[in-house]
Amino acid sequence: MSSSHGDYQSSGMLSRDQLLHLFDRFSFLTSQPEVKKRIADAVDDKQEAVAVTTEIQEEIFLEMGVDPSFGLACLGKVNLAYESDQDLMIRFYRFVVKEDMACEEAELGPDQFSEKMQMQHKLQEPVEISIAPADGGSQL
Repeated sequence: MSSSHGDYQSSGMLSRDQLLHLFDRFSFLTSQPEVKKRIADAVDDKQEAVAVTTEIQEEIFLEMGVDPSFGLACLGKVNLAYESDQDLMIRFYRFVVKEDMACEEAELGPDQFSEKMQMQHKLQEPVEISIAPADGGSQL
């Protein structure tokens, strides 16, 4: 494969559909055991986990026919280009969180990561406040 990526998209902005494909594909791949192992192995080899998640994004861009450098640059412009598309922005932020979580899982290991997620879940559980009238429920 040519390193110049001459036949790949390298101008304009990624479309909404392209971004959604990237987000979905990345989420799918980073949930796969072999990809989790790939990221963890890189961490074990003293590499940055984010370098591997970036490589995965570049691979997805190549699958999509998008120059990887251009695709990564577009990710930095999503906020400006799609600021009025609330659904896309929510999905973009989920994508960012998914990348952070994939890196954190590789850095902490599955057991510590699971403990951390359980602890965060407990902290985020809604506190239910029961407000009952003092007189047992009668209303004026």
